[in-house]
Amino acid sequence: MERRVLANKLYDDAESALAGLAKDGITVMAGGFGLCGIPEKLIEALRDSGAKDLTCISNNAGVDDFGLGLLLQTRQIRKMISSYVGENKEFERQYLGGELELEFNPQGTLAERCRAGGAGIPGFYTKTGVGTLVAEGKEHKEFDGETYIMETGLTADIALVKAWKADPAGNLIYRKTARNFNPVMATAGKVTIAEVEELVGPGELDPDCIQTPGIFVQRLIVGKNYEKRIEQRTVSAAAGAEV
Repeated sequence: MERRVLANKLYDDAESALAGLAKDGITVMAGGFGLCGIPEKLIEALRDSGAKDLTCISNNAGVDDFGLGLLLQTRQIRKMISSYVGENKEFERQYLGGELELEFNPQGTLAERCRAGGAGIPGFYTKTGVGTLVAEGKEHKEFDGETYIMETGLTADIALVKAWKADPAGNLIYRKTARNFNPVMATAGKVTIAEVEELVGPGELDPDCIQTPGIFVQRLIVGKNYEKRIEQRTVSAAAGAEV
């Protein structure tokens, strides 16, 4: 019986994984929540590619010197489709100066827009945002006496995601809260590139634990020396200690 050989999805580094894809004017999804679970190596490589006029879909815009903030520093982002951008002073400066477009989304709506895009659903109705600026210019419809607004599904030319483990077929497992937006974005990219911390052999991942099937992943890299920054560290005083 003839055996089907899987296409090689593994690339040497982030730069080679982006080869032929990082172009001016493309739409890019970037997984992560704050700085947790962001594809930091792929973001750095996208910056180094010099691609500009990018539309970036991400829960947030990183911080001034890390994550998507690196692309803001170099003025490579034309538009952000986000939920929260409050940690980035350069973002604030560019937006208030009219240099950057912004499409705000409630966080759950953003996640559902990505999921819908990956599932081939062009639009859906939600009550979230009714009566606010979010609803302006959008279709309104009543269901059982309640008003809903229509949101559209999101897709991207490339989706950049971060996972914990992968096998050569591109099956992915995420680690705890670093999972966040990554699985829904992995399904919504025309080409999805995953960076992972550990590559295991075929059959080593428990099928019941796989969170993104390899069919959604076209390219794969193993990253090294992750910073894994924390946006804001908050600590409490030990019991009995003077404050």
